[in-house]
Amino acid sequence: MDAAIPPALKRARKERRVTPRPVSIDCWVDSGSGCGGTAESFLFDILFTQVFTQSRGYGERLVSVILLYGWALDSLKSSKVGERRKRTHHIFSDRLARMKATNRREFLGQCAGAVAGAWVFPELARAAESSGPSAKFPIAPRERVSVAAYPFRDFIVGWKGWDGKSPSTVPASQQMELKDFAAHVVEKFNVHKIEPWSPVFPSTDPKYLEQFRAAVEKAGSAVVDIAVDARHSQYALDPIERQKAVVSSNVWVDVGAALGSPSIRTHVQGAKDVKPDVGRAADTLARVAEYGEKRNVVVHLENDDPVSEDPFFIVQVIEKVNSPWLRALPDFGNTLNTHDDDYNYRAIDAMFAHAYGICHVKEGEVDEQGKPTHVDLARTFAILKKRGYKGYCSIEYDAPGDPYKPTAGLVEKTVQFLS
Repeated sequence: MDAAIPPALKRARKERRVTPRPVSIDCWVDSGSGCGGTAESFLFDILFTQVFTQSRGYGERLVSVILLYGWALDSLKSSKVGERRKRTHHIFSDRLARMKATNRREFLGQCAGAVAGAWVFPELARAAESSGPSAKFPIAPRERVSVAAYPFRDFIVGWKGWDGKSPSTVPASQQMELKDFAAHVVEKFNVHKIEPWSPVFPSTDPKYLEQFRAAVEKAGSAVVDIAVDARHSQYALDPIERQKAVVSSNVWVDVGAALGSPSIRTHVQGAKDVKPDVGRAADTLARVAEYGEKRNVVVHLENDDPVSEDPFFIVQVIEKVNSPWLRALPDFGNTLNTHDDDYNYRAIDAMFAHAYGICHVKEGEVDEQGKPTHVDLARTFAILKKRGYKGYCSIEYDAPGDPYKPTAGLVEKTVQFLS
């Protein structure tokens, strides 16, 4: 059966000044006697021209290939391929000329079919390209360790206390710029990953972020997360307030992208006279996760505030959003401040089931009554390994006193537990 050449292919043939005659599908697939390979040459020529060159618009090339694929498919349905296996004349290269008929059919089906599918079903193509984050986490235990800036806030220029009015009591000679924190961590702890904290950023201006990133890279280090504190509630009754929470978090997603960080942690802020609401929080954070996907930055939620960030509430929100771009940040000790051991380790297990890129390692804190709490590191790291966690472990000493010695000790313990 002769296959009629569609108009788009006729135009392409005219532009290329090729004049093959319409022949049967058997002929140009099998390159049998009497074909001379002309139509097959034309078919391959058009396919390569339309798909693999930039001489025409991409959409126009896709249309031509889809028409070509349909043309070939219609002919194949009404044709039987003979058993002739003669060589064709040179098409583009000797290798193509030596292709068997079945291989040529396979080639056409795979190339044109894939292109047509990507054009006709763009949603599937996008889903295949962006099924989730793909950060390359290191395997060596020490390379998985990070140091958080939070415990060193008094040593960073610009920190003025929780009220914003209290200058640091640390002598100026012992303070450092935030952009120098990475080099400081390398020198003091032999750790090449850092987790900055949003309140100590002197600026989020692109020029400053470029300088910050350059300083981090010069130190042979990397930003692996940004701990972001927010002021707007994700589950407030007021939709304007919730939108402000989205905008605020998205600003820091952009900061993360600018610094090359694979993630940020956004704080879930409480709302006055309103209990935590999974539905409203999920709706707000889903929008942040969507933006994070666009910027290739994962958004983490931490079990921090005992009310607005209860670990099981966090897990409910993450499960409702159901996006690989919204994940949990398990903190080893925060939940111990208000709950017993049983609750804490069940919470840690639930959080690690949804973790991705960052967790906070600490040996304990001081609870609301001033009583120190103790983290069972062996038990917690066992949960981490059971859940197959491959991300970073950020050291976050969180108790009164000098943070340097406890941080150094916790770095080494973490390396041992990860080994």
